[in-house]
Amino acid sequence: MLKTIILIGGPMKGTRFRPLSLEIPKPLFPVAGFSIIYHHIEACSKIPDMKEVILIGFYQPNDALTKFIHSAQKEFKLQVRYLQEYTALGTAGGLYHFRDQILAGNPDFFFVMNADVCGDFPLKNMLDQHKKSPASICGTILCTEATRQQSLNYGCVVDNKDSHEVLHYVEKPETFVSTAINCGIYLFSPGVFEPLQQIFKQHLQENYNYDPNLPSKEMIRLEQEIFIPLANTGKLYAHHTDRFWSQIKAAIYANRHYLAIYRTSHPERLAKSKEDCPTVRGDVYIHPTAQVHPTAVLGPNVTIGKHATVGEGVRVRESIILEGASLQDHCCVLHSVIGWNSTVGLWTRIEGTPNDPNPNKPFAKIETTSTFTSEGKLNPSITVIGSNVTVPSEVMILNSIVLPDKALSGSYKNQIILFSTRNPDRYSTRNPDRYSTQNNELLQVVQVTPSCVTWGLHRQTSLLVAPPGGLQRLTSFLIAPPGGLQRLFPVAGL
Repeated sequence: MLKTIILIGGPMKGTRFRPLSLEIPKPLFPVAGFSIIYHHIEACSKIPDMKEVILIGFYQPNDALTKFIHSAQKEFKLQVRYLQEYTALGTAGGLYHFRDQILAGNPDFFFVMNADVCGDFPLKNMLDQHKKSPASICGTILCTEATRQQSLNYGCVVDNKDSHEVLHYVEKPETFVSTAINCGIYLFSPGVFEPLQQIFKQHLQENYNYDPNLPSKEMIRLEQEIFIPLANTGKLYAHHTDRFWSQIKAAIYANRHYLAIYRTSHPERLAKSKEDCPTVRGDVYIHPTAQVHPTAVLGPNVTIGKHATVGEGVRVRESIILEGASLQDHCCVLHSVIGWNSTVGLWTRIEGTPNDPNPNKPFAKIETTSTFTSEGKLNPSITVIGSNVTVPSEVMILNSIVLPDKALSGSYKNQIILFSTRNPDRYSTRNPDRYSTQNNELLQVVQVTPSCVTWGLHRQTSLLVAPPGGLQRLTSFLIAPPGGLQRLFPVAGL
């Protein structure tokens, strides 16, 4: 009997996906036509004797998550459950906290998958190797190759080339250790709960020795507190793969590769050019309920979501069009995400800049680029149009991020469109939006008056206040944290 645990995190995660993750939890964001964790569950369902999938995170239960679970259970004929942590417990704390649920039914092994990765998961191959390993084995780590420089951003694994026993493990080392990196996919035997119990008891004892200057230790970090001690003990092994794998840092990049996987796994999902149908170039997924004009040209690497409408002469490339979106006649969408129920006007061009791995470097991974340059300017990236946004006709939106509920009036380049005139109630202290400064400090609305919106650093008292003239076009804000004045990212409003 087998089980799978998918670690889905919580609402303070997924900041790279904003504003998309403002609407639904990041693990439910559709990539290649299906939620991110749908691809995880689908891979698990192909393993013989897989009986249950458990989602662990600290999202509040919501309609979207409940609906997804019911749909997944029905489609894959698997028990799927969500277990909510009372607080963020780290990559291993949730496993130990819900150990009785995981061990119920006496599973022989269980997979643990991070929700923020995508790939062609070789779970069957991992299972075969795990079964052939010595009986003392606690876990198997899925590994792939990275460049020497990029390996510093991941957990690095040094293993015996013959037995694949992990001899050394370092999480995000300061100097080069190995080009074999941790993929965030694991296979464990029940014996892994012994070292987890030891770490839990150690943290418990430290909490008893109360020190008001130290935070309570409730998190258990799988990589630092379990893998490092298990290395070179004969209990931890590595399984290497050359299949596609990536962290989900950019929806467009993940979309491209899942569509490519469909060529062999689900060719029926890919659209084909036919008479009286749109022209399809490369890998394209069109939901059966979408309406696409025969003169439209789609692809490569395009996903058209449920009930989306694509008008006459529209061109879409390297983009995701989400549910209910409308692309009016002759508009052009390149390297962009168009949000739920948004409208792109006639002859409008929406374009972003891709952030792909260097094709000239073998094993290169997608880079994590900051949202802002050192001068506080927005780095070029894909364009993201939030939900319920209206983009007028005959304008251009280039390398910009538009938050939900906007009615734009012109063209924008390299800007974050922050304020809304369509739905002012969105900016309230009861339902605060949160955004990041260039130093990754969280901002949220703390006061709303007819003349200004006041923003504050999350869990601090420093404030940022809009001018007395009310919500208007702004070039920059100043914020006064304890360390003094600094620039916040440039924003634009209506």
